[in-house]
Amino acid sequence: MTPSNNLFASIDMGTNSFKMLIIQTDKTGKFLTVDRHKDPVCLGRDFSSSISKESLLKAVTCLKRFNQVLKANKISPQQTICVATATVREANNVFDFKRSVLESIGFEVSVLSGEEEARFVYLGVLQFLPVFDKRVLVIDIGGGSTEFVIGEKGNVVLGVSLKLGHVGLTQKFGKDWNLMEMREFVKLVIKESELVEKIKAFGGFEVVVGTSGTIRAIEKAVFNGYGKECVEGNEVLLRDCKREWKFSRGELSGVVERVCREGEEEGVKREGFFKRRSEFIVAGSVLLEEIFEAVGIEEMEVSEYALGEGVIAETLSKSFAGYDLNENARWQSAVRLATRFSGKKGIKSAARCSSIAKEIFEGLRKWSEVAGNQIDVFLDAKDLECLEASCLLHNIGPVNGKTGYHKQSYHIIMNGNHLQGYSAEEVKLIALLTRHHRKKFPKFDESSLQEFADELKQKFRALCSIIRLSVVLQQSDGLNFQDMEFLHSQEGFKLIFREAGAIASFPLAGDMGKELRKELEHFKTVFQQNLLLEVLPE
Repeated sequence: MTPSNNLFASIDMGTNSFKMLIIQTDKTGKFLTVDRHKDPVCLGRDFSSSISKESLLKAVTCLKRFNQVLKANKISPQQTICVATATVREANNVFDFKRSVLESIGFEVSVLSGEEEARFVYLGVLQFLPVFDKRVLVIDIGGGSTEFVIGEKGNVVLGVSLKLGHVGLTQKFGKDWNLMEMREFVKLVIKESELVEKIKAFGGFEVVVGTSGTIRAIEKAVFNGYGKECVEGNEVLLRDCKREWKFSRGELSGVVERVCREGEEEGVKREGFFKRRSEFIVAGSVLLEEIFEAVGIEEMEVSEYALGEGVIAETLSKSFAGYDLNENARWQSAVRLATRFSGKKGIKSAARCSSIAKEIFEGLRKWSEVAGNQIDVFLDAKDLECLEASCLLHNIGPVNGKTGYHKQSYHIIMNGNHLQGYSAEEVKLIALLTRHHRKKFPKFDESSLQEFADELKQKFRALCSIIRLSVVLQQSDGLNFQDMEFLHSQEGFKLIFREAGAIASFPLAGDMGKELRKELEHFKTVFQQNLLLEVLPE
């Protein structure tokens, strides 16, 4: 059963770090990650055969912080899934660890086997990339192990876990790298595991997908020209709207060659680019290059989603009757695009905007059906999909001081061929909604709307009014955007929010108040009724 606030969370206790995801979902199981938290607990740093008291204390302290965030978002233990991977499953004091977590925080920890971990990683990939119908080899490099899984149409064909991780390799070979020895060790482990033979025996693969922080860091390095000694001018490279989530063997080799360079100057540059991951990036990139060589990989696609999202997908499949792993391809393409160009703050803002817009849209539709369709335009389910995609993408354009970010968002959507499953007309509608979500409200005879039929122009104006109002409202602090209600009374429409903090109100003064009043007037013009805003205590 879906919780009233539509929020779920997953906690992944890995070898190198603990990660928590908070996702927002709807009755279809379509979800968006609205918050991420990460803590470098690094259980594997002093690991021999057991988890040390110091590491246990760090783990419990981190989980207590996570729990505070969950409580603030009213996410119950039943809506939270807590899993542990390589280091915990290999520890001889695993039961003491689980008991300490349960007694200290109340979290039931599920310790995943290597095969279970691989399956969840595959499920996570399916929520991000359109590879459901392909035979996929998924590779996830962790701190203590690397998972290999071949999946097809939602089913795992082969799962292999090797004790090769970036933390373990870093510890084994120290910081005075003997790269030749490390490469030989990796080759030996792969050979003794018979990984290549197993992959061939199970029919090989059509596409390779990499996940995990190490692989995403390498993709980012390729994306920014790190392997080409072109770290300057990142903003231009990051805004290449046709860039895909992938890199080739040659591009990987360029990054490996750069990160393995010796010298203090190179070390400073490496640390500046890879931040905290710089300590392990040499081992991680060399490991990946050896995997490419052994398995015969020429190109790797990259998934932003992995284990945590896979755990979420499994949970949602149990919460929603008829949940389909391959159902939300259109939404996934919008999520990929938003993730490509928006940071954590931008995604969170977009999720708020989407929640408000959906509540208004569905409230209008419900009232229209009851009242005999008194709204001038008929809004259907596909219009809602376009509206939600527009909310998700409205702020992906860069703020560069020259051209407004709304115009940049429009350009990225129209020129990147990113949105899969939408018609050309729907893509144009989404792009125009992002283009006109701020500044002047578009007129009916707007030149950019000329190719639209009159009915679609009416829909555009209705959706535009909703997204503009939602963008302004999502900036209000102290409101619970998971607890809204859109009603109709004799006075007109009413949008009711619950407080999320000690003080909550709609700003009626200053620039934001001015924008809010302006958008309420636009709403009245489009829908011929007032919209009143109200904040109620919890």
